[in-house]
Amino acid sequence: MAVHHLLKWLPILLVLSRHASFSSAATAAPSSPIKAVNLGGWLVTEGWIKPSLFDGIPNNDLLDGTQLHVMSVTQQKYLCAEGGGGTTIVANRASASGWETFTLWRITESTFQFKVFYKQFVGLGSQGDGVVAVSKEPGQSETLEIVRKANDPNRVRIKAPNGLFIQAKADASVTADHPESTSWGDDDPSVFLIMTNNFTRLQGEYQVTNGYGPDMAPQVMKEHWSSFIVEDDFGFISQKGLNAVRIPVGWWIASDPNPPKPFVGGSLQALDNAFTWAGKYNIKVIVDLHAAPGSQNGKEHSGTRDGSQEWGLTDDNIAQTVAVIDFLTDRYAQNPSLLAIELINEPQAPNVTLDSLKKYYQAGYNTVRKYTPNAYVIMSNRLSPDSEEELLQFASGFPGSVIDIHYYNLFSDQFKRMSVKQNINFVNNQRSKELAAITRSNGPLIFVGEWVAEWEVHGATKEDYQRFAQAQLNVYGQATFGWAYWTLQHVQHHWSLEWMIQKGFITL
Repeated sequence: MAVHHLLKWLPILLVLSRHASFSSAATAAPSSPIKAVNLGGWLVTEGWIKPSLFDGIPNNDLLDGTQLHVMSVTQQKYLCAEGGGGTTIVANRASASGWETFTLWRITESTFQFKVFYKQFVGLGSQGDGVVAVSKEPGQSETLEIVRKANDPNRVRIKAPNGLFIQAKADASVTADHPESTSWGDDDPSVFLIMTNNFTRLQGEYQVTNGYGPDMAPQVMKEHWSSFIVEDDFGFISQKGLNAVRIPVGWWIASDPNPPKPFVGGSLQALDNAFTWAGKYNIKVIVDLHAAPGSQNGKEHSGTRDGSQEWGLTDDNIAQTVAVIDFLTDRYAQNPSLLAIELINEPQAPNVTLDSLKKYYQAGYNTVRKYTPNAYVIMSNRLSPDSEEELLQFASGFPGSVIDIHYYNLFSDQFKRMSVKQNINFVNNQRSKELAAITRSNGPLIFVGEWVAEWEVHGATKEDYQRFAQAQLNVYGQATFGWAYWTLQHVQHHWSLEWMIQKGFITL
């Protein structure tokens, strides 16, 4: 009888034992300070890391999220969504701003849907041939074909779903009633000049997979995943004094091998390979949810289609993200190489509210703990000037929690005016103070999850870069969890840790 009762309570006792051991052990820092490198641009595409990945896409200047200004050659006026959307399209603006900007959703290499300022789509009106922007659910009536002039691709005609071409008239109205014939001359009201906003051009996972399309994308991505990061890279990482990798992944990996379109399957196998290589070379792995459903920051690295940021706006959205964390933790919890799960990367304030983020972090943490008492749970700070301390008290309630901060001497006007000496002093003084301010004896561990030895200084010498890199290594080495360089491979040399080590710019 006593044995029977013991067996009855044994599962509960084991669970309590696991959590007890965690609460006493996993609040401590890793036994060895984490010196990691990000594997950016691998399982979540970023075009600036490997631009050649986009070279084979037809019309690759017209990817999802491309912003267009469209000017009539006859009227010399820009097309505009009157009122920002909800009514007609007109051709009466002398200059282009928000209401004159059209964001593309790519359907095929030549057909697109045009999204306007207030998120309606350009299409035919319900009666007649007028062109309007009223629908928030685009369909065939909102699918337009861009026909480019052979020797002048910025000179275009736009075919409407009725088979006729859009034209701009002298009274500023825009209609879809011009016939097929054209001379492409400046007297043709169906001819327009398009100008793309390269500053906001997106080259992420959505753009590359939708750009190549369902026939080509699987092979292109398979080749990329199998060649961009390979086993030898893990050997290099181990030999050069690094002990961990931070691997950005996208939410669609949880649906592999059949993720929602346009994403394609195969990234999960690549992540499995990474864990195999990590085990072979004694490397720890941080799995980082870099791209969340709906996009948490509107950046290309978040898997966004058009720059919109919708993550965290609904409970369903948060629940979907928790399900991704559940999938990843369940898959790798028992793998000895798993060091940490990072719940989300760089959520953007103020669109992502602190309340919604805390709600998600609570659920995400609990999900990780379902499977492992030992893996660290990393919570990324929001992208906001004043957010470095906002999670400290909250995260202190979760044993084994880590706060991820990113330090770049870039992306701000203040750095454009700094000299070599000023940049190094900023790291030694300001960054050191910031790091000290968020390091609490009873608080979460701190992780400098991204930094790079690149800056706004022009004409810097190799010695300048060496001193700048060493200053960051010295300061970020004080982080209680550790640091991770962005990134291992990059066409821009100073962003590539492999190149920086091989060329003697950084010594670990």
